[in-house]
Amino acid sequence: MPTTAENEHERLLRDASLRVTRPRLAVLRAVHSAPHADTDTIIGTVRADLGEVSHQAVYDVLRALTGAGLVRRIQPTGSVARYEARVGDNHHHVVCRSCGTMADVDCAVGDVPCLTASEDHGFVIDEAEVVYWGLCPECSAA
Repeated sequence: MPTTAENEHERLLRDASLRVTRPRLAVLRAVHSAPHADTDTIIGTVRADLGEVSHQAVYDVLRALTGAGLVRRIQPTGSVARYEARVGDNHHHVVCRSCGTMADVDCAVGDVPCLTASEDHGFVIDEAEVVYWGLCPECSAA
């Protein structure tokens, strides 16, 4: 019998007009279970769940899920692409310069002049991407 999370993943796919397939469900589960996971981690998780699945199949599913707005692809400068299921809000990230650990940061509060474009060039801006860089607690203590 499918779990509540499994039913939710199926609903997400259907609501996005995507067919419900085992690889899509497995990739969606992997992204939900490991926020900010890179592609290799997702492939390993999917293979542990389904058995043999090609790299290309996982890349194709990630592309479809990203295109449908079900996952978000993030790639801070100098980092591999990572994926997260937190979509639909304008949150940001903090990244450790030493170990690469990444965490979510809610949208900036207070006076945020950097998030208001000085020139919009006619664009209707709906999101700002901010990456905070520093050292995580473990690396700064070392």
